[in-house]
Formats: sequence, structure tokens, C-alpha cells
Amino acid sequence: MNIMSIGPGGQDVRRLQSTGGSTFTLSLPKPWVVQHKLNSRDVLKIDWRPSGALRITPLDAVEVLQKSVFFSMNKLPENSLFDHLMGAYISGADLIHIEVKAGESRQSNLQIRRFLRNTRGFEIFEEMDDLLILKCLLNPGDMPIHASLNRMYLLLTSLIRDLLSVFEGEGKEFIEDAADRENEVDALLYLIERQVRISLDSHKVASSLNLSRTQAVEFANLARSLERMMDHAFTLSELVKLNPSLTTNMIDMAPLEQLPKWQLALKELMINIRTRDSTRIEIARGELKQCQQILKSHEKDLLDNHRHNEWMAFDLSLSESVRRLCAYARDFGEILLNMLVFSNMSADKKVF
Repeated sequence: MNIMSIGPGGQDVRRLQSTGGSTFTLSLPKPWVVQHKLNSRDVLKIDWRPSGALRITPLDAVEVLQKSVFFSMNKLPENSLFDHLMGAYISGADLIHIEVKAGESRQSNLQIRRFLRNTRGFEIFEEMDDLLILKCLLNPGDMPIHASLNRMYLLLTSLIRDLLSVFEGEGKEFIEDAADRENEVDALLYLIERQVRISLDSHKVASSLNLSRTQAVEFANLARSLERMMDHAFTLSELVKLNPSLTTNMIDMAPLEQLPKWQLALKELMINIRTRDSTRIEIARGELKQCQQILKSHEKDLLDNHRHNEWMAFDLSLSESVRRLCAYARDFGEILLNMLVFSNMSADKKVF
């Protein structure tokens, strides 16, 4: 009983047949068999998905589908090429064709170079007078999301360590590359978002990343939390650069006293990406909440004392950024708890 012509994205209803004993058979749609060039006795792979669905794929199938997108500089809003390129990158495009305005290639080239700096894997594949083709050479399943997250974490915590060393009297050259580190964290976030988007469409990419699609979405949320923390770490570095005379003798101030606690809590949460111990996650989140409360009290005290001077503004800005670091780290822990609960959830038993 067919409810519609079967094809990609279509549905079909078929009757299960008993062949005796404990064996049941189900016929496969002929268009699907023909498309995959299958013959009698070819081997199929069957996956029993956590949702209860069965996924059937040819054992030796190789996905060669390339996704492409076309942009015309004659039709795009002014100075919007970079945003469109980033949208194509995160959406999973493999080829990007750009029609260039005659005599106006310089402006588009600036945006294309910016795109190439902010992404991973794309290169200029072909260049003509009126057309530029960008191609991604990086397989989305080649770089584990765990590795990208760990790299983001290391860049973030290294910048905070260097900031603390500056407050302790070291030279500001330790944080001169803060913008480069922030840009790398942004690029890794874009890569993870691209991988997650592709994995939602391709079970092979999801399998190569060794993540379920639900896990992949949560890992994108973890990456976003790290990126937001890096934004505030960068804000701190800019604050230090703009106020060189106010960074001495402040290592014992309330905002800076909370940074080592934040570092320890975030380290504990990173460990629990794999171990997923709910007790340890909650302890770390509790420590972060205490840091937030201390900083809120510190900021209230500053304002209540009406110390309207340059030092107070610096202290308030410092405290706010550290407090937001703690807030996003708590969000990070909440995502881990969500992942833990989901992994333990079933229809037959309680969560814990």
C-alpha cells in the first residue's frame, strides 16, 4: 500500500512478511535500490537508532554529494558578502561561486580574504575575471569536535593566566596577541557549528564524529559558551591595555580573587565532558555561583560608596567581565547536566 511515489524525502508504507521461525522480511523500494546500484545478495548495514527507528544503508556506500551556493555581487546588499559567505560556511556548503562586479573586485577580495582567515578548510579553487570559486578541502568528519572544544578551552584559559601575570607585574607583551587568540576561538566555533549542521543531514559525518545528532547540537552549545567567555577575556585584555596605570597592586581585589576559582571550576567542567559526574558538575556550578554573588556584592559596594573616579569605573568593568565569565561557565555546566540526563534517559527506567 503506497501512500505516495517513493523518492528522497518521501514516505512509503509496506507490509511486514513472516518467512517462518523468527525471521521477518520487508521489501525495499526499487527506486532506492536502483539509485544505490544494488543487486541481489549485496550487503546492507542496519542501525537500530536510539529513537527506535531502523536506518538502512549500503555497506560500501560513499557519499559524494557536494553542496554549492552561488552569490552575485550585482544582487547582494552592499558590504554583505562576508556575512553571506559565513552563512554558506556554517550551513555546510562545499563550493561557493561568487560572481564579481566588473571593475570592483578589490572590495569583494577584501571580504573574501577576511572569510578565509575566519574559517577552516576553504581555499580559492578557481579565479576568473568575473567569477571566483571557493572550495572546502576539509572533510567535516576529520577534526573531532572534542579536539576543537579542548583547543578553545586552552586558548581561553591561557589568556586568563597571562592577564593574571600582568596584574602581578609582568609586562603587557604577554597579552598583545589577545585578538589573535580570540579570532582563533571564533574560527573554531564556526567550524563546530558547520560540523554540527552537516551531521544533522549526514549520518556518515555524525558517525565519523562519534556523536549522536543530539549530542552534536549540545556540543555546539558548549562551544558557544566558551566563545562567549573568550569575548569577556578579550574585553579584560583591552581594559588592561587602555588603563596601564590602574593594573598595579590590584591582584588582591575581589574580581581578580575570583578568577582562579573560575579556572578550577571550568577545568572540572571540561573534565566532565567525558566523565559526566553530576555531583562534580553541581559542585563546580555552586562554586561559580558563589563567585558571582561575591562580585555582585563588590559592585554594589563600589556604587554605594559613590567613588566616581577612573579607578571605580575600571574596577566595575573588571568585576562585570569576571562575573560574566562565571555566568557562562555555569551555563556550560548546565549543558553538561542536560547531556548527562539525556544519555541516561529511556522509556523503561528512571533517569537515575
